[in-house]
Amino acid sequence: MPAKDKYHETVKNALIKDGWTITRDPLRIRLARGRNLFVDLGAERFLAAEKGVEKIAVEVKSFIGASDMKDLEQAVGQFILYAPLLKRYYPEYILYLAVSEDTRKRVFEEEAGQTLLEDGIIRLFTFDIIKEEIVRWIP
Repeated sequence: MPAKDKYHETVKNALIKDGWTITRDPLRIRLARGRNLFVDLGAERFLAAEKGVEKIAVEVKSFIGASDMKDLEQAVGQFILYAPLLKRYYPEYILYLAVSEDTRKRVFEEEAGQTLLEDGIIRLFTFDIIKEEIVRWIP
């Protein structure tokens, strides 16, 4: 099992405050030949009666490495690897990257990060580190 990100518990608490139930910690994708990948969290919440249940998978990234661009490359690589596998094994889940609001400003307001969001390559939500609350969803 991989190590948890620095903000794993912060994001988990923020999701719970936002009405989500954590259903998997981590969400394991069982691949053929006994291999596994682990997305940090699986969560769900009930919507209006006619809509049912919304399910998300969340990859938490702290962006505390020496280079924001290296951290972005790693996060995007994981996102691109996990997204089609989730679609195959857990089609009801939508994958999100969770980053602090500070990281959004520092990384996702720059050209590389903006391009990823504008082109729909990743979905993102941000959280407040201190308040342990979700700040914004960027689908």
